[in-house]
Amino acid sequence: MALQTSGAISLQDIQDEFGGSHPISLSEYYGSDTVPASGEIAFDDFYGTSDWTATAATGGTITTSGDYKIHTFTGSSTFAVQTVGTDAEVDFLVIAGGGRSSNFYGGGGGAGGYRTSYSTSGGNSSAEAKRTVSATSYSIVVGGAGSNSSGLGITSTRGGRGQDGSTTSVAAQTGGSGGGSYLGGYAAGTSGQGYNGGNGTQYQCNGGGGGAGSAGNNNSGGGAGLSSTISGSSVCRAGGGRGNRWSGSGGSSSCGGGNNSNGSANTGGGGGRQYGTSFGTGGTRSGGSGIVIIRYKYQ
Repeated sequence: MALQTSGAISLQDIQDEFGGSHPISLSEYYGSDTVPASGEIAFDDFYGTSDWTATAATGGTITTSGDYKIHTFTGSSTFAVQTVGTDAEVDFLVIAGGGRSSNFYGGGGGAGGYRTSYSTSGGNSSAEAKRTVSATSYSIVVGGAGSNSSGLGITSTRGGRGQDGSTTSVAAQTGGSGGGSYLGGYAAGTSGQGYNGGNGTQYQCNGGGGGAGSAGNNNSGGGAGLSSTISGSSVCRAGGGRGNRWSGSGGSSSCGGGNNSNGSANTGGGGGRQYGTSFGTGGTRSGGSGIVIIRYKYQ
């Protein structure tokens, strides 16, 4: 806790903040925070000072939000910690690449696994403990479509592919969130990372991919993604991709692949597969690549 910014400060107040031993001498505190490193020191030099130090690190795209510094990794790189501050804990978000949709008609792709220490909204999720860093370099891996992401000792599992309707022997795939099925046989998600895909109810209506916030819909809608403000503003990520639906609009998809569309880059969304009024010409829709975000207090 910082010392007061006005009024009387005692030697004991200074020792309580910065440590030291008796007898107390002001010269013990040369260079502490904004205190002069040499020469005469006055009590008012200690106004607002603190023994708190900030973590300093490099890597990714660095932005700030209030008192927090944010490192955003949209590709594989290194998070290098030069100074470990008084508070050595950091928040994190690690999302894997989303799974592909079915080829031709069939299920939607599952979202990439979603692991975070930060609060979320828009679905069902539980935050993990923050990570404590040391003065070293951490490898950051940002998974492309259908690939794992990792960082700070955390690995998120790639999204599962949707089941192909044209080749039903190609089953829906388990993953961070599971792929949707053509007719039954949806794939499971990974506990703490995402949910299962939806079950196709008939060849005209196939299951949506699972999302980070909820399971895929049996009526073709992808599972809900999760919104987080870890980057400084609310962003929805890791929604499941839509499954094929021959007629009608089908269910909605929250930040996953929509009508015949790929999952958006750096969201981990599943690939979407929906035709509206016909089976179309086929073609897989890929999942979105993953992302890693690290946030800590710097002032």
